[in-house]
Amino acid sequence: MNAEPTGSAPQDPDAADPQEIARLRVAIGRLHRRMVQRTSGNLTFSQTSALVAVEKVGPIRLGELAARERVAAPSMTRTVSGLVETGLLHRAGDPQDGRSFLLSITDLGRVFLAGLRTERNAALAEGVSHLSQDEYAALRAALPVLEHLAEQEV
Repeated sequence: MNAEPTGSAPQDPDAADPQEIARLRVAIGRLHRRMVQRTSGNLTFSQTSALVAVEKVGPIRLGELAARERVAAPSMTRTVSGLVETGLLHRAGDPQDGRSFLLSITDLGRVFLAGLRTERNAALAEGVSHLSQDEYAALRAALPVLEHLAEQEV
């Protein structure tokens, strides 16, 4: 594994080294896949993402949730149906629009997400425990940049 940078930071995002970008994409993807595989969450990626979004924003209309998740409303309807059936989300009529309904996370949904986060944190912590002190310091130094990247709209 080559942990040394292959070039200096680009002034222009279009000048980013394609090989470094590919390495970053692959590393993030592999870490995510390993955390998902090593945890007991039996939801699909779409279901987990929708559940987290509802937890974050509070009661939300299906169409708004679909837009947030960048999927079509019919797809979100299928995703949400499973979450409602398992008791992780609650569907209630929208008092402001009788044609619509609001989705909110249930206590069971909160407990599920807390457990999932705990398991995934433990899986990542186990991997981090095998890093050298220098590697761990480099990872800690990269956290603000990774968080910034994660918040950007791409």
